[in-house]
Order: sequence, then structure tokens, then C-alpha cells
Amino acid sequence: MKNDFTKTKKKRLPLLSKLIFAWSAVSILLYILFTVNTPFADWFNGAVSPWGRRIMALLTAWIPFSFAEMLLLLLPVWLILLVGVAYRRYCNSWHDTFVFLGILFSGVCVVLNLFVWNFASGYHTTSLDKKLGLDRSPVTARELYETARILTEELEELCHETVALESGETVMPYSYTEMNQKLMAAYEKAEKKYDFLDHFSSSVKPIMLSEPMSYTHITGVYTFFTGEANINVNFPDYTIPYTAAHELAHQRGIAREDEANFVAFLVCMESDDPYIRYSAYLNVYEYVATALARADRALYKEAYSALPPQIRREEAAYSAFFEKYRDNVAADVSQATNDAYLKGQGASQGTKSYGLVAELAVAYYRLRLK
Repeated sequence: MKNDFTKTKKKRLPLLSKLIFAWSAVSILLYILFTVNTPFADWFNGAVSPWGRRIMALLTAWIPFSFAEMLLLLLPVWLILLVGVAYRRYCNSWHDTFVFLGILFSGVCVVLNLFVWNFASGYHTTSLDKKLGLDRSPVTARELYETARILTEELEELCHETVALESGETVMPYSYTEMNQKLMAAYEKAEKKYDFLDHFSSSVKPIMLSEPMSYTHITGVYTFFTGEANINVNFPDYTIPYTAAHELAHQRGIAREDEANFVAFLVCMESDDPYIRYSAYLNVYEYVATALARADRALYKEAYSALPPQIRREEAAYSAFFEKYRDNVAADVSQATNDAYLKGQGASQGTKSYGLVAELAVAYYRLRLK
């Protein structure tokens, strides 16, 4: 009788799953507080979340490749294993099936909880322009033009310290490991100037499937559930240091895309390496030039004509590279998904928020020129 009872005993939701659901209830309350109380979000992002981000980064730092990419590639295997387990152990009754679904949902909740505790508060903190004391009033076409000219002057000086191929694209003169070391040195300097930057040492990880990833137009991604700053190394070299600095900014709690872009610029400006500064100036120039082209086509043409020949060749080489990936379904799906995600985190402009770095650049130089 004892064995028969054991065989027919109903399965119960594990204690761990129940604890995860209790954790999730606290996470929901926290997220609501982030959205309604900016000072609380500031405190949480600066005092609590850094520990979670550091721990996640430390747990995956020893892995020489992107752990997040590996998890994604193994997703079909996990699904097959889950189906196998469900079929063998949880298909005896509807009750057992619901228990299994509860266990699965608790696993999803772990990821969502990590998002709330480690990263979500960054979307609701005091904006970067206020932290830096910048005047982010409406930008004029003339101000965009003047900012583009300042960036052009900086690029002109740096052109003499870069090496370009016959195709026009420049070459990063060191390995990704050396680039990371240089960026860590720049971050160390920046952290002394900007107290909202979290201080710890970490490294970016190249994506193994960077070429296929290029069809999504994604140049890098911070995976909060593994703590990794991942970069697409298929893109031209001049984009890599700036992209890496951007993802490292996310890793330090700068969640909003325009702010991560501008923090990357500020950090790269602290570097002693000319190629890292070249990367930052040119990438920010592109944001400013794009905004200028929309605001005043004539001024844009005038600004573009003032670019050094090497920069124009670099831009032409990039256009030729990107043509292969420009129009495809993967890019449309990626942009729509990212747009929905950003709007869900309070960025009303969605993916357009990437371009708001032009406003920050104008505000930055507006302050410097006073």
C-alpha cells in the first residue's frame, strides 16, 4: 500500500519556486517605487544595484566567451530537455502539468527579478543632463552645425595619429584585450570626475556570431542576467571602442540609451589613446550630423564638406560595409522589439532615444563655449 500511495502522490510546487514568487512580489513593489520616486531610484541604482551588477559580472568574468550568447545558442537544447522532463514526470494529470508550468514561470521570474534589482532603476534616475548641469533646452540647426564643426576640428587633429587602409577604413592598432585595458584606465579617470559612475574592473566580450548579428543592426548588448558587456566585432574598427564604452556604461548602471552613448563619449575623452578618442568623436559626430541633416540640409552639406578627406573615406567605407545588412526582416524585428522594450522602460521616444545623444552633445559644448 505504501508504494502505491507514493506513486499516486500529487506533486507540489517546490519551496524554491514559492520563495522566488515571494521575491517577485517585492520586485514588483520596487519597480513601482522606481517609476514614482526618482530619489529612491537614484539611491537604489547607486547603493543596491551596483552589488548585483558586480556579482553577475564577476560570476561570468572567468568565461573567455559570452556566456549569454552560449545560453541563447543552447536554447533549443534546453527546450528539448524541458519537454522531455515534462513528458516523463509532469503529464500524469492536469495538476502535475500546472505544477510544472509554475516551476517554469518561477525560472522566468528569476530573470525578471535580476532585471529589477540590477538594472531597472537606472531608467528612472535623475537624467544625465541634470547630473552634469547641462542646459538641455531646444536645439537649433545652427547649434548642431557649430557642434559638428567642433567635432570636426577634433577629428582633424586625430587623423594624423590613425592608420587607414586603401579602402578608407581605419585600423584599431591593438587587440580587444588591450582596448579593454585602455578603456578601464579611462573609466578609472572618469569615475573620479563623475560620482554617478560605479567603480569596478571588468571586460567586454566579443560576440562569436557577430556577422549574423549584424543583420539585426545591433552593435553591442549588455545582458543584465549574466552581467556581460558584449560587442559585435564585425562592424568597422572605428565603431568598436565607442561601442565597448557604451556597453560598459550600461554595466555601471547607465540604463538610458542616449545617456549610455554620451557617457561613452565622456569616458573616451579621458583616454590617453588617440584611437579611442577618434572612435568617440566620429561616432558622436555621426549622431550630430544625422540630426543636422533632418533640421537643415544645406547646413549639413556645409558641415560635411568641412570633414577631413580621411573621415569622408571612413564614412564611405562604412556605407559600403553596411549596405549588405541595411534592409532585412531581422533588422525590422530587432528594431520593433527594442523600440517596445525602451518604451516599456519609460523612454517615450523608443529607439529614437539613441539619437538624443546629439542634444546632449550640443548641451555639453554649449556649456563649454560659455
